Amino acid sequence: MRATCWQGRENVRVEEVPDPQIMNARDAVVRITSTAICGSDLHLYHGYIPTMRHGDVLGHEFMGEVVEVGPEVETLRIGDRVVVPFPIACGNCRACQSGFYSLCENSNPNAGLAEKLLGHSPGGIFGYSHMLGGYAGGQAEYARVPFADVGPIKVPDELPDEKVLLLSDIFPTGYMGAELCGLTGGEVVAVWGAGAVGLLAMRSAYLLGAERVIAIDRFPYRLRMAREQAGAEPLNYDDVDVVEALREMTGGRGPDACIDAVGMEGHHSSAVLHGYDRAKQSARLETDRPHALREAIMSCRNGGTVAVIGVYGGYVDKFPIGSLMNRSLTLRTGQCHVQRYSRMLLDRIRRGEIDPSFVITHRLRLDDAPIGYEMFRQKQDECVKVVLRT
Repeated sequence: MRATCWQGRENVRVEEVPDPQIMNARDAVVRITSTAICGSDLHLYHGYIPTMRHGDVLGHEFMGEVVEVGPEVETLRIGDRVVVPFPIACGNCRACQSGFYSLCENSNPNAGLAEKLLGHSPGGIFGYSHMLGGYAGGQAEYARVPFADVGPIKVPDELPDEKVLLLSDIFPTGYMGAELCGLTGGEVVAVWGAGAVGLLAMRSAYLLGAERVIAIDRFPYRLRMAREQAGAEPLNYDDVDVVEALREMTGGRGPDACIDAVGMEGHHSSAVLHGYDRAKQSARLETDRPHALREAIMSCRNGGTVAVIGVYGGYVDKFPIGSLMNRSLTLRTGQCHVQRYSRMLLDRIRRGEIDPSFVITHRLRLDDAPIGYEMFRQKQDECVKVVLRT
């Protein structure tokens, strides 16, 4: 089969690789009809996630048709149309039983690698390094899906791929970011990053009762999309001091909740500060550039909540722990527990409350995946989200 394979920093190729096989009684094989390039895939593309190997199959956002099932999979049949969550979860361990599916205790066979960097291991993830399981990803024609009786969600034929594909990751991730804010109605929410996840976090904040949402980014087309598609008030951090601007927009208090949808490759308008973090990251003296996280903490009102859904990989410098502690802020984080949200969000799509496909800007063939990665990285042609069709 054809698959998008990692070949090193900023080098991916579509190659012929062996077809996936049933390896466990709870496996399924899915023929992929649509897959996507995620912002967190760019961290792999740029070489910032360790334990990648030449030839690894990329991709953790995919859906398709079940073509084979293991003997213990009773929830799926051949021919079912499914969306596959990016975290691989057994459904039986303490974490899964508590709804923390991305922390599954049984799905990462390489847990020891993750423990060296993270202290404890999260669950496995499709196409996202050997530290997180070494599983082949879904930017391919077929994929093996472990624990297929837990993860995949069946979707009705009347909903096109684009309306449901993003249930695999970024729609639940954006929704969880808003949910982590503990919204009860009437809040002001600031979101750093007007990429696909940030845009869906903005829309989700309104679904959960926010009164105002403020979008922070530097690209005019992304801020325009935030205003027109997500109803957010745009704030260009190249033009203003974000902390001061947010204080002014909120009567001196700051936002009630702040969402970091940027993560480890953040950019800052200050050439000095951005250069400092770039230099330390390049020298591997820190793994992440936490510009958005620093600003979110400094901007949030006293007693407010900071939610982190942008991906971080390891260690950061100049973390404002004094602000976090002295102002009684709550910090909530996590890789999305997709299985917790997928059916509920599918119902919202079916009822017409939201169509997450508004973030999709580019549609390419699987063979054009290298073009898609470079377009996404360079933000060419106002690219926000790339979907690949097999």
